[in-house]
Amino acid sequence: MSRTTEAFFIVSSGRSGTAMLHKALAAAPDVEAHHEYMVHIVQPLAVRRFMGLADAAEAKRVLAGTHVAAIRYSKMEHWGDSSNKLSWLIPELAELLAEAKFVHLVRDGRKVASSYLHKLGNECYDDRSTAILRAHADDPTAMPAPPPEKKYWWPLPRKADPLAGVFAGYDQFERIAWHWSEINRVILEALGELPPQRSLFVRLEDLRAGPSTARALYEFLNLPYRDEYFAMFARPHNVNRPEDKLLDEKQRMQFEAIAGRMLARLGYASRAEYVVNY
Repeated sequence: MSRTTEAFFIVSSGRSGTAMLHKALAAAPDVEAHHEYMVHIVQPLAVRRFMGLADAAEAKRVLAGTHVAAIRYSKMEHWGDSSNKLSWLIPELAELLAEAKFVHLVRDGRKVASSYLHKLGNECYDDRSTAILRAHADDPTAMPAPPPEKKYWWPLPRKADPLAGVFAGYDQFERIAWHWSEINRVILEALGELPPQRSLFVRLEDLRAGPSTARALYEFLNLPYRDEYFAMFARPHNVNRPEDKLLDEKQRMQFEAIAGRMLARLGYASRAEYVVNY
């Protein structure tokens, strides 16, 4: 058992290179790295926490029995989880693990939304699963919680949120665009409450552009850097189908209306949407 293991968490919207980063960091010596650790437990918890169906005490209790316990019993000097699910649980993790570091990994939201829609459309904000979670959130007593399958557990605006009425009319793509914008807003807000030395902002595109960003990432996490690690960022990982689709005109307008401000805030507004080469 190690009580000196250093913890780190890669938080993001998903479809942003978390699987790739997990593999790259796991290649460093004395690192125990995970991708979406205990996802069947953490994803429902994260959604329930965001939607006000779970309080901070419950979140900390569950995380203490999963992530904190895993770190405590790790034999490695470093333990990390690269998981978009943890993006909704940063305050609880930061309190439980006072020395843990966070990497906010972002990718152009237009690429994220297209990837979710075309590659994970069957398990991400489909109409039926979204309606089931909405019904449960509105009346948990009458409508039992759905099983811990990924397709059911994607955050929705709280019932009292002024956006809830508008969101009810969104199609699947619009729900995904909202998710990208909202999860990044939550991450920025949560990390903004922490001392600056505990977090690092990284764009996926910059990781692939040159070794300087990768070197800074490893340095931030107190990990040794080798030039061969940079090569791991050049090729997409966690790709079920190697295809890339640009947004059509309708989708561009939808994305701009819902997530345009966040796109600008994260530094992508002046960048053209790009094509991924597999």
